[in-house]
Amino acid sequence: MRDSNTPASLAHLSLGKASQYIDQYSPELLQPVPRSLNRKDLGIVEQQPFSGVDIWNGYELSWLNPKGKPCVAVLQAIVPADSPNLIESKSFKLYLNSFNQWKVDNAEQLRNILHQDLSRCAGTSVEVKLFSLDDRKAFQVHPGEGELLDNLDIEVTQYQPQSDILKCGHTVVKRHHISHLLKSNCLITQQPDWGSVNIHYHGREILPESLLRYLITFRQHNEFHEQCVERIFCDILNQCHPDKLSVYARYTRRGGLDISPFRSNFEQQPKFERLLRQ
Repeated sequence: MRDSNTPASLAHLSLGKASQYIDQYSPELLQPVPRSLNRKDLGIVEQQPFSGVDIWNGYELSWLNPKGKPCVAVLQAIVPADSPNLIESKSFKLYLNSFNQWKVDNAEQLRNILHQDLSRCAGTSVEVKLFSLDDRKAFQVHPGEGELLDNLDIEVTQYQPQSDILKCGHTVVKRHHISHLLKSNCLITQQPDWGSVNIHYHGREILPESLLRYLITFRQHNEFHEQCVERIFCDILNQCHPDKLSVYARYTRRGGLDISPFRSNFEQQPKFERLLRQ
């Protein structure tokens, strides 16, 4: 169900509406969402305090070879965070389904088509990789790095983002935390989005209890995955002023797609490592 508070600028999206599943190649199904919509609220439209990527993994990619035999692969698409647009997830799923009964000469031709269409939607070059389903090394499950916050015995009363929950000490530290308690809701449908988030920083110590409380405040918040990660980054940066900061969230898949947005002011693009819930 579409949220009555959906921004008018997003009313055209297929998200939250009944959709026909087309199985013949249809690049027009892809729908961009301007990143500036959320960044205006954060005050970072002109200059972002981070670089990064959105790592998409598609587990339900299939097409036909010239003889009509089905082929399958796992898709990975890496969208730069400085692209003008993010790619709306439902439109991405519908687009991938449009290859189901479409004949393609070979996997490389398909990769080139995907690169062209996704790059056009994002407004910049999108890196596209296709993996065989027997490539276990590329998609093996990892436990995730960092000190786990989730076992802290805390009381929580706030379920909307509130940056002043974050509290810092005076000791300068290097910390790498992970929490699997990140939950937010789709901006339009309000369906729950579940994720694990890594926070890596150098600076005054962020009190772990306050960091966990803050991450849990997203539990009833309505925003796209990429937007939540950028809000977390900006809130920590503005409230705690670390010298170095990375935020890396791995969301569980929906409709055969998962996304892992990464934002950092000091680290390069991370190696993708799939977590248990992905």
